[in-house]
Amino acid sequence: MTALTHLDETGAARMVDVGGKPQTARSATAAGRITMSAEALAAIRDGSGPKGDVLAAARIAGIMAAKKTGELIPLCHPLALDTVSVDFSFADDRTVEVSARAALTGKTGVEMEAMTAAAIALLTIYDMAKAIDKGMVIDTVRLVEKTGGKSGAWRAP
Repeated sequence: MTALTHLDETGAARMVDVGGKPQTARSATAAGRITMSAEALAAIRDGSGPKGDVLAAARIAGIMAAKKTGELIPLCHPLALDTVSVDFSFADDRTVEVSARAALTGKTGVEMEAMTAAAIALLTIYDMAKAIDKGMVIDTVRLVEKTGGKSGAWRAP
């Protein structure tokens, strides 16, 4: 079993030293979904929700969250991201799917940034549509794929 990299030999938490690692192109894509009433999704799609353009706000929130990941997740490195994108699709008349991608040339990966972007975009959708449907369910936030670094490319089965 691989040792946890955020623990030192005594078991104390530590930030991983990436100082000696080479810079490589790295990217990660994360996804998640939120399920809601057909009425809430219709309001999101046509922009008639009580708080305005839900998807525009969720996109901006996701991008901002990716940029702040190092401040939100303990021991996560602050990264100078090259790009972050947040996109939406509709699986059916009750589900919004979010896909977030982060990329950089650097010494550590961007998986946490992509997953943070997806999670915060979903939470923003909930916040902006909760007046219509308080029973929305956020689920399946996950890493879909990553590229670069020592471990190379990985894609979820």
